[in-house]
Amino acid sequence: MNSLTWDQVHARRLARHHLVKPVSGDLRKPVRDVCGVQAQVAAAAELAIGSRVRDATREQVRAELYDDKRLVKTYSLRGTLHVHAADELALWLAAMRWKPYWRAKGSWHAHHGLTAKQGESFVDAVREALDGECLTREELAGEVSGRVGAWAKDKLASNWGELLRPVAYLGVLCFGPVRGAKVTYVRPDRWAGLKVELGEQPDPEESAMEIIRRYLRAYGPATHQDLARWFALRPPEAREALESLGDEIVQVEVEGRRAYVLAADESRWPSQASCLRLLPQYEAYILGSGPKEVVVPKDTAGRVFEHGRGRYEGAVAHQVMLVDGVVSGMWERREKGGKVEIKVESFVELDSGRSEELEREAERVGRFYGAEATLSMGRLTARKR
Repeated sequence: MNSLTWDQVHARRLARHHLVKPVSGDLRKPVRDVCGVQAQVAAAAELAIGSRVRDATREQVRAELYDDKRLVKTYSLRGTLHVHAADELALWLAAMRWKPYWRAKGSWHAHHGLTAKQGESFVDAVREALDGECLTREELAGEVSGRVGAWAKDKLASNWGELLRPVAYLGVLCFGPVRGAKVTYVRPDRWAGLKVELGEQPDPEESAMEIIRRYLRAYGPATHQDLARWFALRPPEAREALESLGDEIVQVEVEGRRAYVLAADESRWPSQASCLRLLPQYEAYILGSGPKEVVVPKDTAGRVFEHGRGRYEGAVAHQVMLVDGVVSGMWERREKGGKVEIKVESFVELDSGRSEELEREAERVGRFYGAEATLSMGRLTARKR
């Protein structure tokens, strides 16, 4: 059994996430390689993608989403919004129908207290309403309820979008451009010419296994518990899925912790990586990498948890400073007077070399937003609402 250090694991994860050496040009590559970018906060998703592409700007990310349509936003992992490469949308939607959402009571419509006939008519109504249209949530709720009955209006108008997820997984709905402060919905086939509806998607189990291989490549070594949290599986389901990969995976030991990697990756381990990055909320690296106490050390977790929404969501709720793969600070951004003001609260002592890296990172964030950046250090305080 191969024996590794956490420095080696951090180094490979950082490289696989394009955080040591950003890619050039194609914004889809890092999105593919990190298994999608969580996008419940649109600005966070934009910066997450931009952080992995050399000289990327916010305008370029938005153009990929809403002009070129090579990226697409929809419901995905853990039932949350994600950005995926458009040409892989069918793969992801099929994988989402494998177990996590469909297992309850045997079907999505039963899970929501609907009959099979109601579920079918609801999907048909959404398909018809979005035929060439781009609708807000309220507009979609009005159109659909007019076709199937008033019961659909409250379910669709809810901020939780409880019926939007299964319809998205069926390939009938994804997100369109923001209209003012409101999100909009479109049909993938009408919006980006994507053939992703049920019947055109690949096999759910085969798709899920491919996603799990990609997860191991980007986030391994991983245990079945790590996979279960990331994919929203029950631990026994995650264990069974890993075991089904057979000799495609092997166990390694990382400072006493046993976990799995792809067999093809067993011998490919850098010794260490020097990397300081300013990353957004809901950062993929933090969401997928385990164990949490290695990525967010116990001596800093207390500060992470006491600030803002950290008490509810942990480090993913914050914009973080990542040093050599470990959460080592938090930061905030404010746009003021045509400049981007960046304030960093560091949990570690930064020597002159690290301070220069931080200054370069602040400049990069400023360029992403098309503005000059100013950098200050100090304790972050909760903003008044």
